[in-house]
Amino acid sequence: MLEIYNSLTRFKETFKPLHEGHVGMYVCGPTVYGDAHLGHARPAITFDLLYRYLQYLGYKVRYVRNITDVGHLEHDADEGEDKIAKKARLEQLEPMEVVQFYTNRYHRDMAALNVLPPSIEPHASGHIIEQIAFVQKILDKGYAYVSNGSVYMDVEKYAKDYPYGKLSGRNLNDIVTETRELDGQDEKKHSYDFALWKKAAPEHIMKWPSPWSEGFPGWHMECSTMGTKYLGEQFDIHGGGLDLIFPHHEAEIAQSCAALGHESVHYWMHNNMITIAGKKMGKSYNNFITLEQFFSGNHPLLSKPFGPMVIRFFILQAHYRSTVDFSSEALEAAEKGLQRMQEAYARLIKLQAGKETTVEVVGLRQRCTEAMDDDLNTPFVIAALFDSTRAINTVHDGKGTISEADLKELREVWHTFAIDILGLRLEEQSADGGKQKAFSGAIDLLLNIRLQAKQNKDWATSDKIRNELTALGFQIKDTKDGFEWSL
Repeated sequence: MLEIYNSLTRFKETFKPLHEGHVGMYVCGPTVYGDAHLGHARPAITFDLLYRYLQYLGYKVRYVRNITDVGHLEHDADEGEDKIAKKARLEQLEPMEVVQFYTNRYHRDMAALNVLPPSIEPHASGHIIEQIAFVQKILDKGYAYVSNGSVYMDVEKYAKDYPYGKLSGRNLNDIVTETRELDGQDEKKHSYDFALWKKAAPEHIMKWPSPWSEGFPGWHMECSTMGTKYLGEQFDIHGGGLDLIFPHHEAEIAQSCAALGHESVHYWMHNNMITIAGKKMGKSYNNFITLEQFFSGNHPLLSKPFGPMVIRFFILQAHYRSTVDFSSEALEAAEKGLQRMQEAYARLIKLQAGKETTVEVVGLRQRCTEAMDDDLNTPFVIAALFDSTRAINTVHDGKGTISEADLKELREVWHTFAIDILGLRLEEQSADGGKQKAFSGAIDLLLNIRLQAKQNKDWATSDKIRNELTALGFQIKDTKDGFEWSL
């Protein structure tokens, strides 16, 4: 039996991969029937951070993130209409048109957030044969039963041989009390038995032949199947949102133990929720804001548009296991914090080395490394980088000096931790990409014309450019090397 961890506290001390130098990581991806929202961004960024850090530590990582495109039902894991099939019916599309459309949009949003693509991105609908075979293994071991063409996990029988509820801390009595009655429950021996395979109603669009019926796999089955297919019967890390611990991940453990005789996952990692006014953000609560709305500012709770790097920085400011409460004011504060980092990095790149170091720069790499090793403590990494901006500004303002060796180290630490590991695009002032580059280029052009006017003692032109830009909200500072500006 593998040991289960709910987090990787003291990362280097705790984390021991099953295969030296190699890490297998599986993360629950989106159900693609709508645009990605802030709640989708958090696990994507959290496990992108882990992926980046594992690679920085020298591991070869196989990162699998699934796409749920069948079997996730509207009301419950076992009941209701398939979410994608419903969307297809309402919009008069083929289900796979819905899947492709929203998968493309998800990939676009993840690229904007600078989330690296996974090594493998399997679709549930592309692994029906494997899921049928996995269900058959559980039947053969005697931990499931067929009822009216559907196959259910016999939780009570399973719980006699394995500790059901060990991840969530629930016992079977608690689960019995909390399980609500639903239509179709008379097919089950017990209300808490969950579907491994569901017989499809005649009008159901997405269905496949199986030994038991024309139907579709239960929602939990895809992760057990695809995780072990691509990472082996035992793999290192399984991640997802805290809301997936029960029933989804608890069901995965049961399925793997029932089929294989042992657990598949060594370390379980869960990011906490994003809330609005203390309530979980999600489509089921109809209180979500899509990433597209954040980028455009087109939502009544938003005071303005916020770029993808602001969203990423906002999420990384909190530890991944802590709750983050959304507000437009909190995003504005994150935007200011990100701008401070961008300005500091721009200054760092332009610094000139001196003969000696008269500012405090020692120990930054160690502080950042210790913070990451302490359960991916990104707030501490950000704080350490902010502390180093005092040295950067002191040298920039001519009130201190830094040696060539220390300057090189400082630049390397910032690039490693802020850009490579935190995944922040510090060279961008916002997330409009090409538009922002053109905008910055235009301002630089104007200020270079002003600089040339000053050299020619054309004070009228110089003052006009400065005054006009200041009236538009720009702050302009003349420096010994030219100029700096911010908005």
